[in-house]
Amino acid sequence: MPVYNAPTRDTRFIVNEVLRLDSYGNLPGFENATPDMTDAIIAEAGRFVSEVIAPINLSGDREGCTRHPDGTVTTPAGFKEAYRQYVEGGWGTLSAPAAYGGQDLPHVMGFIMELYLASANQAFAMYPGLANGAISAIRAKGSPEQQALYLPRMISGEWLGTMNLTEPHCGTDLGLIRTRAEPQADGSYAITGTKIFISAGDHDLTDNIIHLVLAKTPGAPESSKGISLFIVPKIIVNPDGSLGERNAVTVGAIEEKMGIHANATCVMNYDGAKGWMVGEENKGLAAMFIMMNAARLGVGMQGLAQAEVAYQNGLAYAIDRRQGRALTGPAEPEQKADPIIVHPDVRRMLMDAKTFIEGMRALCLWGALQVDLIHKAATEEERQAADDLISLLTPVIKGYGTDMGYKIATDMQQVWGGHGYIVENGMDQFVRDARIAMIYEGTNGVQAMDLAGRKLAQNGGRAVQRLFALIDAECAEPSDDATVRLVAERLGKCCGEMKAATMWFMQNAMVNPNQLGAGAYAYMTLTGIVSLGLMWLRMAKVASAALASGGADAAFYEAKLTCARHWATRATVDAGALRRQVEAGSETIMALTPEQFAIA
Repeated sequence: MPVYNAPTRDTRFIVNEVLRLDSYGNLPGFENATPDMTDAIIAEAGRFVSEVIAPINLSGDREGCTRHPDGTVTTPAGFKEAYRQYVEGGWGTLSAPAAYGGQDLPHVMGFIMELYLASANQAFAMYPGLANGAISAIRAKGSPEQQALYLPRMISGEWLGTMNLTEPHCGTDLGLIRTRAEPQADGSYAITGTKIFISAGDHDLTDNIIHLVLAKTPGAPESSKGISLFIVPKIIVNPDGSLGERNAVTVGAIEEKMGIHANATCVMNYDGAKGWMVGEENKGLAAMFIMMNAARLGVGMQGLAQAEVAYQNGLAYAIDRRQGRALTGPAEPEQKADPIIVHPDVRRMLMDAKTFIEGMRALCLWGALQVDLIHKAATEEERQAADDLISLLTPVIKGYGTDMGYKIATDMQQVWGGHGYIVENGMDQFVRDARIAMIYEGTNGVQAMDLAGRKLAQNGGRAVQRLFALIDAECAEPSDDATVRLVAERLGKCCGEMKAATMWFMQNAMVNPNQLGAGAYAYMTLTGIVSLGLMWLRMAKVASAALASGGADAAFYEAKLTCARHWATRATVDAGALRRQVEAGSETIMALTPEQFAIA
């Protein structure tokens, strides 16, 4: 039976010592985020997901969801009760605004809960996770009446929500959508069309589901400039907030998927369903990106989350499983064989996993802090800087984070050897669940193009220049610690490779856009290495200072410095190769005709 224990010690380290969340106590929403408060939330969140959510992960995967003849869906055994406890604990309200019943804590605390949930049970986590994207769009673009009617119940968890974008013939190219919205005399719209791949499209966890649906009104442009966004509830909501009649939206099928079996990924049929426009007509794309950006950060955390739980189970097996002897002689002579953790190749996979996981956790929580600072920082300059940085790094967190999450899940399955391929041991589920994160909310190739094709050029390259300046400044800080100096040196060189790749794009992409498309993926990966390097430099500085002060928990900080050296000596070597991939251009990639690809 797989296990999961929330990494509360490392989370406290990031929140209290790296981010120093209490230092922002002068900003709105941060005043209650004292170490005592955040430590208590982290501890209780860890206990809840480990004891309540994780135990139904494997069983939920085996059972899956059930579609009934009336087009409704039920979740696996235990999910409804677990969700009831999730709502009663107020876990979905942590970083929601107090005006709608939230606790108004920093987004860091909400992100921590999302990470823990996704590690414990990714399919379960997607039910409230999808609602967060819908909530973000209604908060940003909904009318005051829509916000008052829907947000309190969605934030409390009484109702959940979805994002309905994809159709059978279009995914990323939303300009091709065919779902139609016909205006009605009462100000509503009749929504007709079919959406596919809709996560949490229907379930029995809540009495109502608020679908946010992209559609086109009569005469709208056929491009993405003709998209509007609509609230389409499963059950019509009366003006007083009570539930009325069932809307004309049903589940045509539950998709048969490789993983996340316990989440109802649905084909949704809208047959003249009643909906209400969110924001302005033909301006749905802007609202959609609000949902997508929130979802992309969430999916990036799913990559980290699956890496975490797979690592925990890989490590436990490596300590327990006995095969062969240590290369330097028997580690435990009294036993017939040593545990496989003595073998360097097993340790290579474990160290790569641990270093990525701890660096990525710091990056995700630092990103959450930027989400708050966009709105709450003291100066406009600080708010702009936060917006630039998280906008630049959102596709990196999603793309690089999920690429590495899947790699680590398969590496941990490899640690188990043949037993990792046996279904009853559960390692296959981590691999299968991690795989979808590289695909949905925009495939990782789309993320790479978003980074290289959109984010780099925005505002004259201001965001990437901010990142370079931040890294240069932190690398230049003097240190007496050899590990800190090593990490700073290697990070500086990695950043230099990224600067060179950025300049190459500037000189070549305008002449031939394929040059950018061919190098975008390598550039995204390079940016991921550099971003994690910044986190490891910061963590190394904190660990070094903690050890110098002679405080408690020396083993924890010593391990941090070892992982920082591992990143500096093992991860950074890829930076030069990735820059050369960028500079290789598109000539060979674009040379073959489609017919030549087919030659056997």
